[in-house]
Amino acid sequence: MGHQGSRSERQISSVFLGIFAVMAVTGWAVWTGYSTSTGLAVFLFVTSAWVVSLCLHEYAHARTALHSGDLSVGAKGYLTLNPLKYTHALLSIVLPVIFVIMGGLGLPGGAVYIERDRIQGRWKHSLISAAGPLTNVAFAVVCTAPFWLNALDGVPMAFRFALAFLALLQVSAAILNFLPVPGLDGYGIIEPWLSYRIRREVAPLAPFGLIAVFALLWIPEVNGFFFDVVRNLLDALGVSDLETYCGRDLYRFWQDANGYCEIPQG
Repeated sequence: MGHQGSRSERQISSVFLGIFAVMAVTGWAVWTGYSTSTGLAVFLFVTSAWVVSLCLHEYAHARTALHSGDLSVGAKGYLTLNPLKYTHALLSIVLPVIFVIMGGLGLPGGAVYIERDRIQGRWKHSLISAAGPLTNVAFAVVCTAPFWLNALDGVPMAFRFALAFLALLQVSAAILNFLPVPGLDGYGIIEPWLSYRIRREVAPLAPFGLIAVFALLWIPEVNGFFFDVVRNLLDALGVSDLETYCGRDLYRFWQDANGYCEIPQG
């Protein structure tokens, strides 16, 4: 059973494969223009790609924890990439998707429950926390590769805009996740290096960390500063403001499209 169990524990779930298939098919539809509504195709492509990145983010935490000594992650189903196995499926997937639909913000998702007492060594703890947001960084690099490689020739406009908006989500998620706020991965990275007293005092704040960050982002000055940082990073990666703007515009297909972003129908 042991060997069999470990194999089934690592088998990629049909739920994840289904989401990945939606991403592939709708990505193809955006690329070829083979859809009655470009906006709807962009919406489905970006949303499914975003959910795929959330699954990979959590998988990276779990996989790093497995190699660091927490063998329980397999039995919990975290290595199957199935988003329904997370501690809070609602927090992990539904909430971040709602945030993207509402305002185009890459809110860090969910939680895989790591049994930290099974893991020895501060560096291992820090690395487990860093693995998630580093996945978002990698995703952002992949999404922006055509831009900074100057390889956009032949990339259809709608697909280019969709990639730009997806990159914005990944960059904003990475920045938010790296904030040293209790409950976020950034705090998880530094926590092993803090004194026991500080960790004990901060622990009760963890459930409210994300809420506090979200509340701060409602303040126009904070929001402006945050998106300036995101924009500057995207700019450095070759993605222009107009491209992310048009990506968001296409994504929100239920709203009236802006004239700037009109895509000629083939």
